[in-house]
Amino acid sequence: MRLVLVGPPGAGKGTQAQYIASNLSIPKISTGDIFRANVSGGTDLGKLAKTFMDRGDLVPDEVTIAMVRDRLSEDDAQDGFLLDGFPRNVAQAEILRDMLKDWGLALDLVLELVVDDDEVVRRLAGRRTCSQCGRIWHVEFDDKKDDKCDACGGALFQRDDDKEETVRHRLEVYQEQTAPLVSYYAGEDILVGVDATGPVEEVTQRAMEAIRPYLG
Repeated sequence: MRLVLVGPPGAGKGTQAQYIASNLSIPKISTGDIFRANVSGGTDLGKLAKTFMDRGDLVPDEVTIAMVRDRLSEDDAQDGFLLDGFPRNVAQAEILRDMLKDWGLALDLVLELVVDDDEVVRRLAGRRTCSQCGRIWHVEFDDKKDDKCDACGGALFQRDDDKEETVRHRLEVYQEQTAPLVSYYAGEDILVGVDATGPVEEVTQRAMEAIRPYLG
């Protein structure tokens, strides 16, 4: 199965991608993983990407796409893959479509994790990070009443990108840039939405039930 996972920040894409890929016995491929592997491996593309990252600039699409092309051509991805974090916009989706077409392939399914903005804010703005061990706690889900880490006693703080105003801005960016993917893939008739609220295990179960009819 060749699958793309989409959804807003805080929808649980990273967690669900791991579970779904494991259940389907296909590699989970994220742009973050690809970047890290190329940079740490000292590949030509990794060195090029690092020049942009070191300046604090976004890595250009053509570099990201070249890395994705290399990763999808590896042996473990020949029988299927789950893409998380790519494509991020319609232009990238069209390039991915053409890339797969060149190989005589096509996506089987695009799975959208559906969660409303207020739930995303609740999930992300409630996170607190330990200043010593880096563990993440949640003021609501972990019932944190104090500002100390239960694991090491370190002071907890709220990261800037977890603050409500920042989370809502990230959601605005998602709506502008990435959400049009939903309409694009709906037009391709390969989009399926899954309710991403509730316990992780329940979301995974819903996702697998949605995927099952598309398994060959």
